[in-house]
Amino acid sequence: MTTTLKCISPIDGSVYAERPVMALDEAAAAVARSRKAQKDWARRPLEDRIALVRAGVARLNEMKDEVVPELAWMMGRPVRYGGEFGGVNERTNYMADIAARALAPIEIETSAQFERRVERVPHGVVFVVAPWNYPYMTAINTVVPALIAGNTVVLKHATQTLLVGERMVRAFSEAGLPEDVFINLFLDHQGTEKLISAGSFNFINFTGSVGGGKAIERAAAGTFTGLGLELGGKDPGYVMEDADLDWAVDVLMDGAMYNAGQCCCGIERLYIARPLYDAFVEKAAAWVSSGLKLGNPLDADTTIGPMANVRFAAEVRAQTAEALASGARGLIDPKLFPADDGGAYLMPQVLVDVTHDMRVMRDESFGPVVGIMPVDSDEEAIALMNDCQFGLTASLWTNDADRAARIGDEIETGTVFMNRADYLDPALCWTGCKATGRGGSLSEIGFHNLTRPKSYHLRKQPA
Repeated sequence: MTTTLKCISPIDGSVYAERPVMALDEAAAAVARSRKAQKDWARRPLEDRIALVRAGVARLNEMKDEVVPELAWMMGRPVRYGGEFGGVNERTNYMADIAARALAPIEIETSAQFERRVERVPHGVVFVVAPWNYPYMTAINTVVPALIAGNTVVLKHATQTLLVGERMVRAFSEAGLPEDVFINLFLDHQGTEKLISAGSFNFINFTGSVGGGKAIERAAAGTFTGLGLELGGKDPGYVMEDADLDWAVDVLMDGAMYNAGQCCCGIERLYIARPLYDAFVEKAAAWVSSGLKLGNPLDADTTIGPMANVRFAAEVRAQTAEALASGARGLIDPKLFPADDGGAYLMPQVLVDVTHDMRVMRDESFGPVVGIMPVDSDEEAIALMNDCQFGLTASLWTNDADRAARIGDEIETGTVFMNRADYLDPALCWTGCKATGRGGSLSEIGFHNLTRPKSYHLRKQPA
C-alpha cells in the first residue's frame, strides 16, 4: 500500500499538496544514480559548477510569483514579505564568490625534489534534510556550497513544505544542471532512516528538532557518515543600560514575532537592565499591540500569519497558559487579535513576571511569544542566558563594543550579535552548541565541512 505525504495548509486546514512516498528500492536507485553522476560533476571546472549553480538560483528567482503564495499556503508566511529570495541570493552570491579561495589547495612545497599539498575534495553524495520554517534559505545553506564543491545533492524536504524540494530541483534542471546532480526525494521518516543506516550518503545535513537530530544520529551510527545538525534554539537578548532603547525594542520584537516566531534564531527570551526595564516593557507591548495584524497570509495587510501547523500553535498556547497559571502576566489584549481561532491562528503575546521555572523561558517555543525579565548586572544576565540547553545566537544591546565582546566570551552560543538579531551572515559560520547541534554551514568553514582534506606527498627524485 502506498503511503501519501500530505501538506495541510494552515490557512484553512485543507490538503494543499500531496505526493506518494517513494518505495525504498526506488529511492535507493535514485541515490545510486546521483552517486554515479558525482564523479563527472566533480571533474567539471570549478567555474562551470559555480555558473550552473548561480543559474539555478536565478531560475528560482524567476518563479517568485508562484513561490510566494505557495509558501503562504504551505506554512503561513504573509505574502507581503515576498518569500526568501533576499537571503537565498545573498548566501548564494557570497558562497560562489569565495569558493575559489575556500576550496584552494594548501601548498606546502613545490620544489625540484617534492610537491606537497592538501586539497579539498568533495565527500560524494550529500543528503540535505530541510525544515519548513525557512524552506528555501535553510536548504540553500547546504545545497549551494555542496554543489559548488563538487558533491551531488539529495534533498528531502519537510512534509509541511512538500513542494519546495521539487520546485528547487526543477529550477536547477531548467537552468542546465546535469541530470541526477541534484535530486528531490519524497520520503517518510522510516525510509529516511533506512537509507541513512544503509550508508547511502557521504555527508548528511539536518535542520530540525532535537528529536529529529537524535533519530538521524541513531540511524547513522556505525556508518561513519559525517553529520551537520542544527537543532533547537531559545535565543536570548540582553539590553544594557546604555542601549538605544527604541532601536532595541524594534529589532528585538521583530526578531521575536517575525514569521510568527518560527525562526531558528528568533528571540524567545529577553533580559533588560533594570533602569530600562519599565520603559522597554511598555514600548514592547505597544510595538506588538499597534504594529501587528494577525490574519490570512494571502492578504497584503497581514503582518503575522497562522503558525504552520495547529500542533505547533498548541505547544505555544500550552507554554503560555502554564506561565500565566504560575504568576506571569500577559501584556497583549486578546481583543486586539480577533483572528485567533484556537487553531493555527495564534495571537502574539508578551509575558512579564516570568521566571526560569517556567517552560516558556526554558523550552523552545518557536512561536509568537516572548518573556521579559529585569536583571541587575552583566553577571546575572550571563547566568540566565546560559541557563538553557540550547545555544544558537545571543543578541547584546549596548554602545560599548568591548563590553559586548567580554560578555560574548562568557555566553554558551554559536553567534554573538551586538545591536542586531535574527540574521544570518553568510560570511560567518552558522553554528551552534549544546543541544542546538554540531557542525557549521556557510562561510569558508561551510565549504570545509562539505569536503574532506586529501594530502599529496609527491617525491620527484632521490635525495
